[in-house]
Amino acid sequence: MGIIALIIIGAAAGFLATRLMKIDADVPTTVAIGIFGALVGGLVLRVLLTISGWMAGFVGAVLGAMLLIWLWQTYGPRR
Repeated sequence: MGIIALIIIGAAAGFLATRLMKIDADVPTTVAIGIFGALVGGLVLRVLLTISGWMAGFVGAVLGAMLLIWLWQTYGPRR
């Protein structure tokens, strides 16, 4: 059941990610992107959850700041 769920969730995640990033990919590539993305994302999440104390808050703060910077550069006022 686990591998089938991974493929289904990976296919959905890959489809959504390729559409959000405006990438035109065939079905096997989309599924592969989703599966590998789920593996990478799951690994990163596990690492962040195992880091305890202030370090997890610091990593979260840095990631949040990076996201805000990216949003500001992408959607902020044009010069």
